[in-house]
Amino acid sequence: MVKIKLLILLTCIITITSSCNNSEKNAPPNVILILTDDQGWGDLSISGNTNLETPNIDRLAETGVTFDRFYVSPVCSPTRAELLTGRYHPRGGVYSTSAGGERLDLDETTMADIFKTAGYATAAYGKWHNGMQPPYHPNARGFDDFYGFCSGHWGNYFSPMLEHNGEIVKGNGFVVDDFTERGMEFIEKNKNRPFFLYLPYNTPHSPMQVPYRWWNKFENKELEMLHHEPETEDIVFTRAALAMCENIDWNVGRIVEKVDELGLAENTIIIYLSDNGPNSWRWNAGMKGRKGSTDEGGVRSPMFMKWEGVLPSGKKIDKIAGSIDLLPTLADLAGINFQPEKTLDGISLKPLLTEGKPEWKERLLFSHWSGRTSVRSQQFRLDNEGKLFDMESDPGQYEDVSDKFSEISTQLLQAKRNWESEVLSELPETDDRTFTIGHPDFPFTQIPARDGIAHGNIQRSNRFPNDSFFTNWKSTDDSITWEAEVLSGGSFEVEIYYTCPSKDAGSTIELSYAGEKLTGKIYEPHNPPLLGMEHDRVKRMESYVKNFKPMKMGTIHLKKGRGVLTLKAKEIPGKEAMDFRLIMLKRL
Repeated sequence: MVKIKLLILLTCIITITSSCNNSEKNAPPNVILILTDDQGWGDLSISGNTNLETPNIDRLAETGVTFDRFYVSPVCSPTRAELLTGRYHPRGGVYSTSAGGERLDLDETTMADIFKTAGYATAAYGKWHNGMQPPYHPNARGFDDFYGFCSGHWGNYFSPMLEHNGEIVKGNGFVVDDFTERGMEFIEKNKNRPFFLYLPYNTPHSPMQVPYRWWNKFENKELEMLHHEPETEDIVFTRAALAMCENIDWNVGRIVEKVDELGLAENTIIIYLSDNGPNSWRWNAGMKGRKGSTDEGGVRSPMFMKWEGVLPSGKKIDKIAGSIDLLPTLADLAGINFQPEKTLDGISLKPLLTEGKPEWKERLLFSHWSGRTSVRSQQFRLDNEGKLFDMESDPGQYEDVSDKFSEISTQLLQAKRNWESEVLSELPETDDRTFTIGHPDFPFTQIPARDGIAHGNIQRSNRFPNDSFFTNWKSTDDSITWEAEVLSGGSFEVEIYYTCPSKDAGSTIELSYAGEKLTGKIYEPHNPPLLGMEHDRVKRMESYVKNFKPMKMGTIHLKKGRGVLTLKAKEIPGKEAMDFRLIMLKRL
């Protein structure tokens, strides 16, 4: 796998056309890419929503360029894969949002790889969601610094357990504020050299947690604008989402203010977008669909790009574009010439950004998720069922005009079949990728409950795996397993993150892999309460969490190769062994 990655980097012939002194006027531009999570196109006041105020994000549009018809994937991890690679997400092996299906294939080159090779400092702070264990980890995908979490969602937004470059740490305050602080420190630290800062915020994704500073305004607010089918809307959920969006806006303002304060505005590109449609039925300009849907409302995202003094202020572009276009566009704007080994699906939008009347060919964009595919042309959308809609006269997708425009309908149906035949064929029928352990270049490997398979009585704390833990561990016949692969053999210090009431203390736990075994006894009780409900503004559907305690089990020697990593109890003196959250392996 390491050889594959090195090969990709070597085959990308990358040059940069200007000086690397960030203080010079002709220096390569910095890039700040802000991605929100589950924020719909309509969740901004610039979109016409009077329920909330987002002045800082609005100002990006007013002083920069707006892409009025910009499309992402219906859910989180696919959009992240597409913007990082410039390629449709099935090509990169992303087919799910958890349990390994969110991982980006190792032979894909990321935007961070390209900018890092061009001499940029690179960092990502927030929700990664494209793989946890190196070499899927952001530190192995071109990012010098990473702070946040790698799962698809998190269970606590107030000073939670996070990671910094693979090592478990405790967050500092509300997560989006915390990620922004890290971003501001990174900008300050790298003000004299080109940098690429990726801020993948994790809100307004549920659970719906937001500080009182933002919630107080919305808790009892009468909403002026509702979903076009108001009986479907959960008003309290909408209020929480809007409060979270106003918090995002405040943090965007802090980033812009830091750039201005350091005198970097004329040499910094700032991009703002969301990863899919809204995560509830709320006002979204009457568009059909929400998160998870391949209809317009599920995949249309706000997208603003500002580069003071270079890109025109207030320009609105009506040509369709998408997340697959960000990598080639930003590389083009930065003057980075690269020759990727794999063909990009995206194209550079630089002519639309910088030219008055550029020549521009008609194109098609494809949205795919969970067996559904839709096709967007400049004027029409062919939905998953083969119905055709004129998006200019019917943006809500009410009238099927496939009979009226039969030729166009036939063309788009064929384009859809061709795309599915080509792109979806790159996804294997079964995912034989393992959960990797012991990458030689990275000291830490996290093996979470999220990726494990429970056997016997053991149950997952919630059907959504990302922030879940295992419980109901009652028998020595019970076990948790992971299909694993040790990339480089050696000795590893093992910690498990557990909870256990005093009446059940004393269980002996065994970790085994390929004939090697390590046992440890849970001597110290640790029985914290479930957390999350005290901060939730709406009852969540995800798992509640706990403050799990790390316990050093000892050292295990692992040989290179594939096998099954197994955690089981050899002795259970009480009713249950423990509740389990995470194994941390540290190379010695």
